[in-house]
Amino acid sequence: MDSAESLIKKQLPIPVMEYLNYLTVERNLAELSIKSYRRDIAAFLSWESDHHTSELADIKDTDIEEFLACRVEQNYSMSSTSRLLTSLKGMFKYLVAEGYLSSNPTKFVAGFKKTKSLPKALTTHEVTRLLDSIPTDNVAGLRDKAMVELLYGSGLRISELVSLNLHDLDLEFGFVKVTGKGSKQRIVPLGTNSQVAILKWLEHNNRDSMFNDKLSKRSDLEALFLSRRGTRITRQGAWLILKERAKTSGLSVNWYPHILRHSCATHMLENGADLKIVQEMLGHASIVTTQIYTKITVENLKKQYFKAHPRANLN
Repeated sequence: MDSAESLIKKQLPIPVMEYLNYLTVERNLAELSIKSYRRDIAAFLSWESDHHTSELADIKDTDIEEFLACRVEQNYSMSSTSRLLTSLKGMFKYLVAEGYLSSNPTKFVAGFKKTKSLPKALTTHEVTRLLDSIPTDNVAGLRDKAMVELLYGSGLRISELVSLNLHDLDLEFGFVKVTGKGSKQRIVPLGTNSQVAILKWLEHNNRDSMFNDKLSKRSDLEALFLSRRGTRITRQGAWLILKERAKTSGLSVNWYPHILRHSCATHMLENGADLKIVQEMLGHASIVTTQIYTKITVENLKKQYFKAHPRANLN
C-alpha cells in the first residue's frame, strides 16, 4: 500500500473532495482529523482501483470486506482498520445523501467488535506472598487477612465483601450468603483458610473491640468488617487498605481488589473446575462473562508450553 504521505497528497474524485470539505466547513473537524479521513479513504480507493474498479458507483460491499481482510492479513492494528471503516461509512453515507450514489456499499459491512482485554490474575505464589505479608498480631491485620481470604477464596466482589453481615456466615457448614448485583443472592462455599481467618477475626472480641457505639448506624451493628472508626467498612476504605497491603507485600502488578476475584476464577479453571460451577460461584448472569477466564488459562497453557517443551521453538 502507498505511504501515508503519498495518500494525503493523492488526487481524489471531486465528490470525495466535497465530502472532506464538508467535514472541514460543516463539521468543523480538526486538520489532523481531516488528514486521517483523507488518508483512510485514499488508501481504500487506491487499492480498489488496482483490484476492482476506479468508479465510485461500481464499488461493492464485497470489495470493502476484501480490503479490510487484506489489512488484517498485513497486520494493521484492529483500531486503525476499525477507524478506516468508519471513514468509509461516513463518506458513502454522504455520497448517497448528496445524490452521487444510489446505494451505500458499506450499509451491510459489519463493524469490528472491540476485543475485550483479559483481566489480570495473580499467580498462586503472589497470592500466598500477599497473605503471608499481613501481620496477624493486631486486630487490623486479622481483619485484612480475612478480607483477602474471602475475596480470593470465594471470588467475591469488593462491594459484596463490605456488605456482608454476621448472619450471612455459616461457619459450621462452610458457606456464606452473598448479595450481588441487582440484589440477587447466592450461596458461596468458604474455603478452610477463609473460615480460619474469619474465626480469628471474630474471636477474642477482635471485631467488637473496633466497634464504635457513638458513630455506628443501625446497619453497622451486624457488619462483618469494620473500619478503624468502628463503622461498616466502605468499598473505598477496603480498596485503600488492600492496596496498601499489596504494596507492602511487594506485588508489582497494578493493584485493584477485583484482581483477587479474577485470580480465584482463573485458578479454579486451571485446576479443572467446571465452567458452570465457576459461573454460579461468581454470580455471573451469563456464562459468556465467565468464559473470558478460559482464555486466560489457554494463554497460560500456551506460555508454559513454549517455555517447557523442547520442540516448541526453533533450535
